Amino acid sequence: MTFTRRMLVQMVALVGIGAIACPLAAQVAGAKDWPNRPIRVIVPSPPGGPPDLVLRALTPRMSAVLGQPLVVENRAGAGGMVGTAYLVRLPADGYSALFTTASHAAIPPFHDSVGYDPVKDFTHVTLAAQNFGQALVVHPAVPAKNLAELVALARQTPGKLTYANAGLGTASHIPAEMMKAMTGTDILSVPYKAIPEAINDLIGGRIDMFFVGTQIALQHVQAGRLRAIGITGARRWQGLADVPTLQEQGLAGFNAVNWFGLWLPAGAPPEIVARLYAAVREAIADAEVRKQFDTLGLEGVGMPPDAFEKFVASEAKGAYEIASRLKAGAQK
Repeated sequence: MTFTRRMLVQMVALVGIGAIACPLAAQVAGAKDWPNRPIRVIVPSPPGGPPDLVLRALTPRMSAVLGQPLVVENRAGAGGMVGTAYLVRLPADGYSALFTTASHAAIPPFHDSVGYDPVKDFTHVTLAAQNFGQALVVHPAVPAKNLAELVALARQTPGKLTYANAGLGTASHIPAEMMKAMTGTDILSVPYKAIPEAINDLIGGRIDMFFVGTQIALQHVQAGRLRAIGITGARRWQGLADVPTLQEQGLAGFNAVNWFGLWLPAGAPPEIVARLYAAVREAIADAEVRKQFDTLGLEGVGMPPDAFEKFVASEAKGAYEIASRLKAGAQK
C-alpha cells in the first residue's frame, strides 16, 4: 500500500469515527443543559381521563423543579396504542415523554400487532402513582352481597352472569379474568367502547357487574344505584371503607391496581432520566399534590427507573399469560 493510499484509508476511518462520535457528543452535550425548552408529555387517552388528571396534578410542581413547562398533548385512539406508538418514533432527547396507565403493559398482549414492545422500545422513568384497585360493583337486582355469594351464583348459572369489558387489557378486563380464573367461574364478557356506556347499561340492569375506578363507583354506590362487592387492591380504600378487598374475601394474592407511569423513547440519556425521575419524586412529595391524589383515590409511589422496568416486564408477562389462556379457551 502506498503512502498516499494509506493516508486516504486513515482519513476515511477518522471520518467514520467522527460520524459516530458527533451524535454521541451532541447527545451528551444536550443532556447537560437539558431542559432548555418545554417538554411535551403525550397522554394516549382523551382529556379528563384518569392519566390526564394525574399528570395535570403533577405538572405544576415538576415544571417548577425543571425550570421548563410540561405541555400535555392528548393523542387518543385504540385504547392508548395510537399515542404510545407515536412516541416510539420520536427522538430520545428528553423533550417528548409518555404518561399513561397500566394498560401500557396489559393491552399489547391482546393484539397481534401494536407497533411497539412495551418494555424494549421505551426508557422507563418511574411509576408515579397508583390507585387502591378497582371496585367490583353489581346492579342492585343481582342477589349477591359479597364475593362468596357472587361466586356461588355464577357457579349455579354458568355463562348467565355478565360483566362489562371496556377494552381488552384494561382495568375493567384484567381483574375480571383474574377473578374468573381463581374462582373457576364462567361469566360472560360484554364489550364496550367506553366506561360511561358500560356504567349506563349496568345502572339500567342490562349487565350484571363491572370492575370500575373507585371514584366512579363511589357516587353510584352512595346513591344506591350500584352495590360494591369488593376492592381489587391489597388494602381497603378510605372512600369505601366498609367494602372489603377480594383478598379479604378469600382470593389470596389478588392484587389488581391501576397505576400511572412515565416513559421516554428508548435510548434516552441516563442524566435526563435521573433528572426527570427526581422531578416526579419532588412532585409527589408536595402537599398540594398529595391533597389532589387523595381526592382522586391515589397514592404516590415514585418507583426508581430500574425497578420500574422490571415491574413493567412482569406486568406484561402476566397479561400475556391471560391472553394466551383466553385464546386457547376460544379455540376449544
